[in-house]
Amino acid sequence: MLMGTNLVNAQTPAAGTTEDAPQVDWTGVSYYVLLFLLICVGVAVVGKILKIYDLTLKIQGKKGLRWNNVMGFICLVFLLAGLYGAYWSFTVQGSMTLPEAASIHGVKIDEMFTVTTILTMIVFFLTQILLFGFLFKYRHSEKRRAHFLPHNNTIEKIWTIVPAIVLTILVVFGFFTWQSIMDNTDAKGEVAAINVDITGHQFAWELRYPGKDGKLGPKDFKLTTAANKLGVDFKKKSSFDDLSADTMYLPVNRAVRLNIQAQDVIHSVYMPHFRVQLNAVPGLPTFFKFTPTITTAQMRTRLDDPKFDYLVYCNKICGGGHYNMQKVVRVVTEAEYQTWLSHQKPYLTDGLRKELHFAAAEPQQTVSQNRLALNN
Repeated sequence: MLMGTNLVNAQTPAAGTTEDAPQVDWTGVSYYVLLFLLICVGVAVVGKILKIYDLTLKIQGKKGLRWNNVMGFICLVFLLAGLYGAYWSFTVQGSMTLPEAASIHGVKIDEMFTVTTILTMIVFFLTQILLFGFLFKYRHSEKRRAHFLPHNNTIEKIWTIVPAIVLTILVVFGFFTWQSIMDNTDAKGEVAAINVDITGHQFAWELRYPGKDGKLGPKDFKLTTAANKLGVDFKKKSSFDDLSADTMYLPVNRAVRLNIQAQDVIHSVYMPHFRVQLNAVPGLPTFFKFTPTITTAQMRTRLDDPKFDYLVYCNKICGGGHYNMQKVVRVVTEAEYQTWLSHQKPYLTDGLRKELHFAAAEPQQTVSQNRLALNN
């Protein structure tokens, strides 16, 4: 689930800066391509030398090279090189894993990936060692003949049933983990405490919070204008106290439901510390629920980085400004969250009030309702 990671964004400048997008180091790419080609040429040259040596022996009336032995030792070389490659991957690339999980479900996700990785690595090492080991040990020899085993029910049952059981366990484990994440209620059966709208467009995220009523007003893309950029429907009373925000503030240890939408192309809400990633698809509203467990201040202390901030990225290449599409996320205490919330500006700006008040096409009854709501 946790799916295609775009950690390059973490090293890019914040929105609004004048720095250029990070460039690909083509020199480095060319170096590795050239190195690969040189290795291929080297292998070809060694092969030709051995072939010439083999022909020379035969011309002299001697036995040629025992190619089965040569191929057997090459299999051992491949095995050792592969094992070293796996070791290098774990030790070097293993340090590039996701940061510490800062949400309840994030811990479950990490556990699921750890179990899956351990099982697949056990199978990988066993099968590769047996594969290349058997190729070496049972290489052709004139002193013995191969034994053919055309059919064996016991072996077929073992290699069919055992993988099926393991894969079923992994799938069921993942299914229930996903169900617990996407469930809209917490452990007590209560609806997620906070609803936050996050809408993507090229190239920014727009945030909307509910007001005192705790409800977000509905949206309709047909109502989108310069002043009403999210298309909030003000025929509903719940829309009038909605708040807009530039930074995503979340209270620690409270369930949060992100209502995810896109206005133009496909984007992807990606919050690596919280193990949150879900596509934002135009015309297809969706959501992701999670509970943050580590405040920004606590994470700064753990990382010994006073400038650390959680971030929400776009993890779907959505155009030229994709790299810069991010917002700061602050996880704070409940008291800090309420203080911050009280200072946020309403989504219903003066410009939008004018637009609603003088909209010629709006029914007179709706105008009266809007005036009454604004006066209250």
